[in-house]
Amino acid sequence: MLQETLFAAAAGGNNAANALSQMGFEHMISEMTSKPGEFVVSWVVLLTLVVMSAMSWYWTVINVLKSTRLKSQADRVTSTFWETPNAQDAIRLMEEQPKNEPFSKIALDAALAAAHHQRQEGSSLAESLSRSEFVDRALRQAVTRESSNLQTGMTLLATVGATAPFVGLLGTVWGIYGALIRIGATGQASIDAVAGPVGEALIMTAIGLFVAIPAVFAYNFFSKINSSTIAKFDTFAHDLHDFFATGSRVR
Repeated sequence: MLQETLFAAAAGGNNAANALSQMGFEHMISEMTSKPGEFVVSWVVLLTLVVMSAMSWYWTVINVLKSTRLKSQADRVTSTFWETPNAQDAIRLMEEQPKNEPFSKIALDAALAAAHHQRQEGSSLAESLSRSEFVDRALRQAVTRESSNLQTGMTLLATVGATAPFVGLLGTVWGIYGALIRIGATGQASIDAVAGPVGEALIMTAIGLFVAIPAVFAYNFFSKINSSTIAKFDTFAHDLHDFFATGSRVR
């Protein structure tokens, strides 16, 4: 009797250990590779999550570099413009800035609008729009354009953060469904028969969360930074409007 009890305990321990060994990521990939026809949906879900993760990390890195560059250039460019005593020299310095620098673009658009309006004095354009209105319209368009450029990649980060958990959940649901079909077909419902397939299916949910969480953090982080940068755009544009409309900066 004692021997039977010990044998049953040992068998149960072996079953649990065997089930535990089948719940890892490596075993899941091995099963999906050995039977690709049975795991088409799982492969699609896994590859989708990998692509989503790669794209979200790509735009995270790009936005980190862009935000760092803007932070280092913003004060330098605006200070250079206002500290240059001659307007023509200030415009020339703005033209020398990198093409992807937004503050210099805003200043150049305002300068071009003011110069264009001055050349059109006496025409119907000058009669219908004052210099203040013409410069203001150019500045609004410039700020809108540069603000839109800041949002590049943000839609993707929001989409990944919102949908990746559900993509992983789809893999989990499909995996559990397949596991139940196999259990029903074999008639085996022991721990080693159930834990492996179910555990592997749950890994999909975990992968979905690992993909979504960094994307959500990145989206919130860059949203805050972009809001601050857009506020700087508005402040700089307001000062530029006063400068080109009246000839002096209103403090």
